[in-house]
Amino acid sequence: MIYKIRVILDAEEDIFRDIEIDAAYSLEEFHNAITQSFGFDGNEMASFYTCDADWNQDEEIALFDMNEGGSDVRLMNESFLEDVLTRHTPKLIYVYDFLSMWTFFVELADIVEKEDGRSYPNVLFSFGELPEFPPEKNFEAEKTVDLDNSFENYDDFDFDENWN
Repeated sequence: MIYKIRVILDAEEDIFRDIEIDAAYSLEEFHNAITQSFGFDGNEMASFYTCDADWNQDEEIALFDMNEGGSDVRLMNESFLEDVLTRHTPKLIYVYDFLSMWTFFVELADIVEKEDGRSYPNVLFSFGELPEFPPEKNFEAEKTVDLDNSFENYDDFDFDENWN
């Protein structure tokens, strides 16, 4: 089977690539297709992350295992699209270059039959130009607590009485 997948840069502007790829290919082959379609050299570390329907990040699938003694990290070359991306779990997050944090939303759009004479992976559609620098990430909590006004009088804490 052939997967038709949209890969969207996490940015204010619309920048995406529609890629068709054999479902039996590894995530490493998919990683290579993504880097080529966006014009990256492919020499940086990258990971896919499974996620839920709301894009909440879950399990990492790394390009390389960076732990010295080995670990239980799933690797791209041992993980296959058809095992990770399905109609029931159609989304992944892809991060390229952990210093720059190019972040992409990956979504399965369709599953079709393989066409004779067509080579895969194949970029079906390309929209928007990759900016020179990755979009800035805003890492902030959903709720904030105003600590300045939370405590009227620190003497009420009885630190001296309850201190061991």
